[in-house]
Amino acid sequence: MEATSTRVRHGTISPVTAARWALWTFVVGNLAIVEILFVTTGTGKNGVLTVAKFFGLHAAVLMLFQLLLVARLPWLDRRIGMDRLTVWHRWVGFTLLWTLLTHAVLVVLGYARLDDASTAKTFFALAGVPASLLGMLAAAIVVVVAAVSARGVRRRLRYETWHGLHLLLYLALGLAFVHQLLETTTFASSAFAWAYWWTLWLFAFGALVAGRIVLPVWRNAYHRFQVAAVVPESDDVVSVHVTGRHLDRLPARAGQFCVWRFPGHNHWWLANPFSLSAAPDGRTLRLTAKAVGSGSAGLRELPVGSRAFVEGPYGAFTSLHRTRPGALLIAGGVGITPVRSLLEEEATGDVVVLYRVRSERDAVLVDEVRALVAARGGRLHLLTGRRGEGTPPFAPGSLRSLVPDITERDVYVCGPPSMTAAVLGALRDLAVPRRQVHAERFGLA
Repeated sequence: MEATSTRVRHGTISPVTAARWALWTFVVGNLAIVEILFVTTGTGKNGVLTVAKFFGLHAAVLMLFQLLLVARLPWLDRRIGMDRLTVWHRWVGFTLLWTLLTHAVLVVLGYARLDDASTAKTFFALAGVPASLLGMLAAAIVVVVAAVSARGVRRRLRYETWHGLHLLLYLALGLAFVHQLLETTTFASSAFAWAYWWTLWLFAFGALVAGRIVLPVWRNAYHRFQVAAVVPESDDVVSVHVTGRHLDRLPARAGQFCVWRFPGHNHWWLANPFSLSAAPDGRTLRLTAKAVGSGSAGLRELPVGSRAFVEGPYGAFTSLHRTRPGALLIAGGVGITPVRSLLEEEATGDVVVLYRVRSERDAVLVDEVRALVAARGGRLHLLTGRRGEGTPPFAPGSLRSLVPDITERDVYVCGPPSMTAAVLGALRDLAVPRRQVHAERFGLA
C-alpha cells in the first residue's frame, strides 16, 4: 500500500471551526427570519396566543435543525463527527420537547381565556379540530420518545427497541408539518412566509432523504460490496475484508468507520458501527471486531462472497484535522482499530502510540501496530493491567512522563467511554490545546 502523506495546517481556519460556523450561521440566520415573521405577523387573538405562536414558530425551526443534525451529510460529518452531532441532537431534542410543551399549554390556556371555558373543555374542543389534533399527536410522540431517551430508561431498553421508538419522530415531523400547513397564520401570513417555510421544510427533508437513503443506496448499487475474506485474529476477535467495484472512488479515510450490514447474518434492521482497521487502499475495506454481542460474535461465520451493505464512511477521526507534525495516538481495547489505520496512513512525523489493554493477550492487532510504528521510527507503549491497579496510566503525570512533549502534538483518543473521559480530563490538566485533541465516541442517532 502506498502511504499517504499528512498535510499539517498552518495559520488557517480548522475544518471543524469552519463547519461549526456554517452550521450556527444557518441556525442564527433562520432564527432571525422567524423573529421578523413573528414581529410582522405574530399577533394572536389575545396575548397568551401570541406568545404560544412565538414558541410554535421556534419549535418548527428546532425540528428542522434536528433533521440536519441526523441527516449524516458528508461535509458536516467529516468535519464535526457523528458523535458530536449526536450529542447536539440529544440536547436540541430536549429543548424541542420543552418548547413544544410550552406552545401546547399556552394554546389551550389562550383559547380557554378567549372562550371563557375550562382548560379541560378547551382541550377536547381543540382535539376536534384537525390542525390542532395533528399538533397534539406530534407533541405526544415527542414526549414518548424523550421519555425513553432519558438515561435511566434508555439503559434498560434494548437498542433495537429504543431505535424503533425513536423512528416515530419522523412521523411526528410529518404531523407537525401538516399541522403548520393547516395553521394559516403561519404559512399564509404572507407570500414571503409561504415561500420561506416551504423552502426550509423541503431543504431539511431533502437533506435527510439524501444523506440517509439516497446516498447509501446509490453507493451500494455502484460499489456492490461483498465479503472477500474472514480472518480470525484471536478467540474472540475477527477481521472481515470487504471488496467491491471502483473502491478507489469511495471517499473513505483512515480513522473513519462505517455502519455494516450483512444480509443473511442478521436481521436487516440490525447494524453495527465498526471502524476501518486498515487504511483504505482502493481495493478492499477491513473491519476488525471483538465478540461483544450477537452482531459481532457471528462475523466469523460470514460466507466469503456474500453481499455486504455498507453505510458511510463516517467520522472526523482523521488526519484532516492535523495541526502539528508530531502525533500521540491513544487507544484502549478494540479502539486500536482506527488508530492502526491512521498509522498506516501516516508517512511522516514523529508518532507515539499508547495502547491500553488488560494483558498482552488482549492486545488486538498488536503485531501489526508494532510493525507500523517501527517502520516510522515511532514508539509504542503497551500499557497492561486492570483498571484500579497501580498508578493510573492516563493520569496527567503519567502522560507527561511517557510523552514529555505532549503539548506539542496532535492527540488522537479512541477507547471505552471511561478511558476516553480520563484521557480528555488529563489533557485539559496538561493544557493541551483543544484544537490538537481529537476523540471518537461511537453512537448512532
